[in-house]
Amino acid sequence: MSAEKGVAVVVTAMLLFVLLHSNVAQADTYNVGDSSGWGFNVTGWADNKSFKAGDTLVFKYKTEFHNVVAVNKACYDSCEPTGKVYESGNDEIELEKGDSYFICGKPGHCAAGMKIAVAAA
Repeated sequence: MSAEKGVAVVVTAMLLFVLLHSNVAQADTYNVGDSSGWGFNVTGWADNKSFKAGDTLVFKYKTEFHNVVAVNKACYDSCEPTGKVYESGNDEIELEKGDSYFICGKPGHCAAGMKIAVAAA
């Protein structure tokens, strides 16, 4: 075997080793509110969870009572439902790196605690 082929074999073997032994980051899916779904019981739901960019939040709720609004920090703090509105009752939202804020846009729901803030690494 020539020296060039030997180097190619060694490099290929090293690349395969690295690929086989690296941890491939996989996105996770989280049901907001766990088995209870998106409702008034979500305060603190995101606490002690480690989210990362690419993870998906699934908001399950009855459409006649709730919705989901992706808002900025100011709207989250003031419960102002200005942002992208989701109304399917089974909304899947992929997280981007950084902070994300979600509220229920129905009157009084956010003020009653139906909102979450999520930080994704």
